Amino acid sequence: MNNAKATLITVMLVTLIGSAGIALPYPVLAPLFLDGPATELTHFMGLPPKLLLGVALAVFPIGLLIGSSVLGALSDQFGRRRTLVLTLILAAAGYVLAALALSWQNFMLFIAARFVTGLCEGNIAIARAMAADLHPVIDRTRALSLAMSCAYAGWLLGPLSGGYLAVFGAAVVFWAGAAAVIACALLAQLFLPADKPSARASGNLLQLVRSENSLTLWREPSIRALALFNLLFCLGVNAFYEFYPFWLVEKFGYAPHDIAWNTVVATSVMITMSALAVPPLKKRLGANPVVFNGALLLGVLLALLPLTNSKGAIVMFALIGASIATVNGVFPAIMSERFEQYGQGKVMGLLTANFCLTNAIIALLGSVLALLGSQWTLVLGGALCLASAIWFAALHRASYNWPAKGIPR
Repeated sequence: MNNAKATLITVMLVTLIGSAGIALPYPVLAPLFLDGPATELTHFMGLPPKLLLGVALAVFPIGLLIGSSVLGALSDQFGRRRTLVLTLILAAAGYVLAALALSWQNFMLFIAARFVTGLCEGNIAIARAMAADLHPVIDRTRALSLAMSCAYAGWLLGPLSGGYLAVFGAAVVFWAGAAAVIACALLAQLFLPADKPSARASGNLLQLVRSENSLTLWREPSIRALALFNLLFCLGVNAFYEFYPFWLVEKFGYAPHDIAWNTVVATSVMITMSALAVPPLKKRLGANPVVFNGALLLGVLLALLPLTNSKGAIVMFALIGASIATVNGVFPAIMSERFEQYGQGKVMGLLTANFCLTNAIIALLGSVLALLGSQWTLVLGGALCLASAIWFAALHRASYNWPAKGIPR
């Protein structure tokens, strides 16, 4: 039990610092491209800054998509700690390149650096798999919820730090990201348990990537039904994550630190819900009703958000945070419990890959839609969350077993 607790604490710390490193640049990029001075970076090839920002936002999750679909499954084969530490070191190199690209005003180098960083930060799936591995010593839902609470804390500390570090220059934010990821690598190497030899790791790396990547799970009908819900829900969530800074800048003229404080409100609620409320809610109401109601509420909130003023937006951000936390705290445990025979790294990799794929889709689609007004991207996010809730309800009706399992195999 003590070893399991030590592992969970280390996974939580790695998740906290890693998520903070990922989130550091978010409050910086929108003001840099939309309100910053005209430079070779923000007006590359004479293209509109909004479209360039969309590309800059999209390339990171594209890298995450590829990395998460492969790294979680590879950690099943080659060991969690080994794979995690190596990818963290490479991610730190990506942050360094991004900082240099900003200093040199080189848009193409910045895009390449963000892609490499995203590719390696797909190791989020490994950390989630390590939390799921602790079951039954530590309850699966509790372990995953605590890991998610640390991810949310990273999303709080990252934008807050990034918003205030931006006064020293955008490049400084990426240097700080590199330092955070290096700290993660040291923690993982020093405190995570050593990898056990795997008898399943056979063949060359390319063959393993092709045969064991998480996207192959889409071939399984039972997984596909749940994964489609997750895909729709993540599209809605990422519409909020990616474009609420757009909306806050356009509607209220917010500076980076103002955006950061709105993020604080949402993520503080997410942390509290994940750490304290999600496991009791699941126990009292059942896993599937919690997921359904969370998705439904989030859809309504996102659709109404553009109608609020600056004070009302703070309340809405808190409610949005609660809705996201309830779904994200319970749904991974459902997937982990039902499909653990495929390997926790592979299953968690699928969820992370879904998140990354939808992040890229929304970044590109939303940047075009935002030309008409950023509020329309938020409305689209609400519609997608409502669609995910409807799909989940349809699966419930087909199964006739809502309180227990809820989703047909």
